[in-house]
Amino acid sequence: MDFLFPLLILALLVPMFFGIRKQKREAEKVSSMQEGLKVGDQVVTTSGLYGTVVDLDDTTVDLEIAEDVVTTWLRQAIREVRADEQAVEETTPAIDAAVEESAEQTETRLTKD
Repeated sequence: MDFLFPLLILALLVPMFFGIRKQKREAEKVSSMQEGLKVGDQVVTTSGLYGTVVDLDDTTVDLEIAEDVVTTWLRQAIREVRADEQAVEETTPAIDAAVEESAEQTETRLTKD
């Protein structure tokens, strides 16, 4: 019985220790990403806004969110830097073959409501 209490404490502290280490590594990774921002990077903010970095300061980032629309954000509001292939995939429309439907399918689709 004397060994049960120390084992219980150990069983509770070890996962907590590893969780704190993981959280610290993630925070360092995000901090280094935010410090490594450069003009032209395509980013996503913590609120989900997509933009392109047009100017940097020590604490702020100016993002172009639409043509000639520039907003100022804190560096801490940048969640991730988008990879170039992700940006290209989302900006170029996919060309899909047109799917034809029969007159019966059209009538069913239009009269569902």
